[in-house]
Amino acid sequence: MVKMEDVARLARVSTSTVSHVLNGTRKVSPETVGAVQQAVRELGYIPNTLARSLARSRTNTIGVAISALSNHYFSETVHAIETECARHGIMMLYVDTHDDPEQELRVVKALHHRRVDGILLAPSSDPAQAASAYLQANAIPTVLVDRLAAEGFDQVGVENRESTRQLVAHLTGHGHRRIAMIAGHRGLSTTEERIDGYRQALSDAGLPFDESLLVNGESNSESARVAASALLALKAPPSAIMAANNLMTIGAMHALRDADIAVPEQMALVGFDDFDWADFFLPRLSVIAQPVQALGERAVQLLLQRIDNPYGTRLSERLGATLRIRNSCGCP
Repeated sequence: MVKMEDVARLARVSTSTVSHVLNGTRKVSPETVGAVQQAVRELGYIPNTLARSLARSRTNTIGVAISALSNHYFSETVHAIETECARHGIMMLYVDTHDDPEQELRVVKALHHRRVDGILLAPSSDPAQAASAYLQANAIPTVLVDRLAAEGFDQVGVENRESTRQLVAHLTGHGHRRIAMIAGHRGLSTTEERIDGYRQALSDAGLPFDESLLVNGESNSESARVAASALLALKAPPSAIMAANNLMTIGAMHALRDADIAVPEQMALVGFDDFDWADFFLPRLSVIAQPVQALGERAVQLLLQRIDNPYGTRLSERLGATLRIRNSCGCP
């Protein structure tokens, strides 16, 4: 049987450090966390905890740890999760993580202590991956939702790179040569994948990547408004803007309105995420629509499979998104 001492030896750290990493009881450097997690995976270490023995009895409850209160996209995802849980006769416990690593770890621990059968998590950009380490250490059935990052978990998300490439390619097809991107919070897998798609579309069109046209909107509307205003103030401003989520699209719209710039006559605007009122703006917003209902349904289905079979092969799935062309891109 693999012991904690074996993990410490392979990771070249002390047993107390292994304990802190696995239980999230002290801050540890990202490098050390990575070494311990790698050793856990290589050795197949499973802690013999009281929680694991308790987990053998079902509560027919799952935990959902997602930052949804301020994000319409995640709110819809949680609603889809709740609907699918009800279909299976399962209760859902939801706690907002606020995309804060420390809150995320507290939430995961609280759900675990309430003996949920499994957890759905949209992970934050925590370099230490403390919540993921805790989930692995305690062998809690888990599915990562939307943000596909850590190894050793079932995951379901959306195809971000190709979707973004298609959206930006639509702008190059309109003749735009200076296309800006307002990106989300760095460190999130969705942010990095969408940046990759943006750069690929530029490359496909034979356009150079201009660092000044890639700005950070921190995944919220106010930061995106400030970022969009900075783009408009450039000596050579863009002729089109792509915002990487719904909140940042709204922030960009505020900046354009404040600058009295007409969309799409003076500036094309497109976004990642559809939302209820996107079709009612003037102009109507061209966007990438994510399969929110299918995402929530599949997340629950994967989690129930993992609860039934804790040791099966981990699955990572990508769902296709839809390009919805309206007017804000310049189409009639």
